[in-house]
Order: sequence, then C-alpha cells, then structure tokens
Amino acid sequence: MITISVCVGSACHLKGSYKVIQELQRLIKENKLEHMVEIKGAFCIGRCTEAVSVTVNDEGTFSLNENNIESFFQETIMRGIANE
Repeated sequence: MITISVCVGSACHLKGSYKVIQELQRLIKENKLEHMVEIKGAFCIGRCTEAVSVTVNDEGTFSLNENNIESFFQETIMRGIANE
C-alpha cells in the first residue's frame, strides 16, 4: 500500500490542497489503484513556502500544484507500484 499524505494546513490549503486531493483521487480511480494507494490529510509537513506539500509513505517531500501533479503521479506513484 502506498500512502500519500497531503498537507491541509493553512498555507497549503490556500495554495490549493483541496484541488491536489481531488486530482489525486481522480488519477487513482482512473488507474484502478483504489486498493493500492491511499490518501491521507496531514497538518504542516514543514515546507509551507513550497506548498502544497505531500509525502509518500512518510518519505520525501514533494511540492504539488495543478501543473506538476500528473508527472508526480506517473514518476512517483506509478513507478513505486511497478517496483513493489
């Protein structure tokens, strides 16, 4: 199981964490990965200036927005699943 934690703290919320969550949900469903990928909310991952902050399996921090979420999903999540 891959766990994606998305910051929903103040800075990330203002920078679009809800849109990031919606897009991740869409990509998970579109790729039929509901049983392999889980999304959780988190409060302050600690990179408020780089929001929206996301961690994968509590490792590595990524800054996501509408422009890079697809590439993040393909490069990080899909590759992670292929390597499991």
